[in-house]
Parts: sequence; C-alpha cells; structure tokens
Amino acid sequence: MACFLVPMAEAIVTTAVNHNLQKKEEKNSGSKAHISFSKKLNVLNNMLWGGSGLLAFEHVWHGEVVPFFPFLTAAETPEGTAEMLHEMSTNGVGMALLVTLVWGIWAAVEHLNRKNIAEAGDNI
Repeated sequence: MACFLVPMAEAIVTTAVNHNLQKKEEKNSGSKAHISFSKKLNVLNNMLWGGSGLLAFEHVWHGEVVPFFPFLTAAETPEGTAEMLHEMSTNGVGMALLVTLVWGIWAAVEHLNRKNIAEAGDNI
C-alpha cells in the first residue's frame, strides 16, 4: 500500500543532511585516509532511494498508487486509510530500520577495516 513512503521520507531527510554535511566537509577538507561520513551517508541514501523506488514501482504496477487523487487507493476509505497507516508503521518502519541497520554494520566494518589497514601500515 504505502510502506515505501517511510524509507522515502528517511531518504529525503538523509539527503538533506548529506547535502549540508558535504558543504561543511568541503570547507574543512583534511586527511583523505578515510572515507568521509558524507560518502558513507550517500551509500545509505542510494540504498533508501533505490529500495523506495522499486517498491513504489511495484505498487504502481499493482494499481495501489494511481495518478489521481488520493493517489493511494487505500486512502479512499477510512478503513483502508487505517490499514495503510498500520502497514506504514509496521512494514515501512521495519524496512527503514533494517536498511539503516545494514548500512550501519557496513559503515562500522568499513571503518574498522580502514583502521586495521592504517595500523598495519604503521607497523611496517
């Protein structure tokens, strides 16, 4: 129904944050020995936008999203709206959290990997 709207909303927020972060990092450009946080955040943005786009396409394909008001067929009735909001609060939030968790694990592993490589280089 509308579960894709939650990760899409997160993608909008993280894109805005990333845009501002990139500007700050450009002003304070320092060591290039690590991947900047804005580049890591860009990976999360790509994951969120890609997943949301695919889900939106799937919902359009199945006729759940239409090009006329109210755009979401579930919002045509109060019962459908309640079901849609429940799906957004369960499935949508769950998907957004899972994607963010996977990204967080990737970012932590990448950071530790870079740190180990740097320490190994110092020991040579």
